Amino acid sequence: MRSVARVLYAMKANPHPAILQAIAAQGLSFECVSRGEVERVLQSVPGIARERLLFTPNFAPRAEYQWALEQGIRVTVDNLYALRNWSGMFRGREIFVRIDTGRGRGHHQKVRTAGAQSKFGVPLIELAELRQEADHCEATIVGLHAHAGSGNFAVAGWVETARILTGAAAQFPGVVVLNIGGGLGVPDRPDRRAIDLEKLDAALGRFRAARPAPELWLEPGRYLVAAAGVLLARVTQLKGKGDAQYLGVATGMNSLLRPALYGSYHVIVNLTRLDEPSVMHYTVVGPICESGDVLGHDRQLPRSSEGDILLIADAGAYGHAMGSDYNLRPPAEELTIES
Repeated sequence: MRSVARVLYAMKANPHPAILQAIAAQGLSFECVSRGEVERVLQSVPGIARERLLFTPNFAPRAEYQWALEQGIRVTVDNLYALRNWSGMFRGREIFVRIDTGRGRGHHQKVRTAGAQSKFGVPLIELAELRQEADHCEATIVGLHAHAGSGNFAVAGWVETARILTGAAAQFPGVVVLNIGGGLGVPDRPDRRAIDLEKLDAALGRFRAARPAPELWLEPGRYLVAAAGVLLARVTQLKGKGDAQYLGVATGMNSLLRPALYGSYHVIVNLTRLDEPSVMHYTVVGPICESGDVLGHDRQLPRSSEGDILLIADAGAYGHAMGSDYNLRPPAEELTIES
């Protein structure tokens, strides 16, 4: 994408060291939301330039901001509280500020990260106060950041974000970067078309042609790794209850939380019976003691048996990264295959 000056991988999608090394080798930068994520990049990619890291915490302890600044890593401030109450920390610093554009987008309410119901960002009505607080603590705002949400396919959304940030930047003469966030939709369903990156690039290119500065940054976190990973699980039991047929597997929401958390759709296939006709409708569930432990509702699959291997697709992002030991069941081990 020629319209974008920098691409930052959102670490929270998948922090596996092999993934980080492959992404760094392509010249991408990293967006980190915790000290742990920053340290993971520094450990996994020795010698990486600090300028390729952007720290974007949200309601994090003061000590994390202080640590990142001392490490020479650029910090994004998410609200006025930090500038008002920790002004000495930011004196003489160049910082980014996350702006709430006022309108969230995404496939589920829980992934929409703008608007009054979202905890992220400085609302547009507080821009004048933001300028005053930044001036008071002698900090220079060099970047504005916004992220409307995840799972978006409409190109116009990123152009609108760029337009809103451009308007906000008029109040901050030091701004040289507009970070328009990420949330590029992943075509999880077979009938879903992928986002047209050429169309997105062209639209942002036209925007930049009319406004050559500041430069644009993009954060396509999940988009880069979702399709690169799958969850494999062995069938454990089958059960019928009236018209419902349940197909149980050895792991569930402790390895892939997205369906329970966001109602996300993941394609499921029976690898053991790929050549057999799909004649059954199963609700695929895991062993976790929660009614929400469902990986897929009403999926058409071959008649399955204990020991079969199911594949749950697009688990390369927010799979192992969100895994837990809930019910004291360890999540699936994350392995990488190098070609």
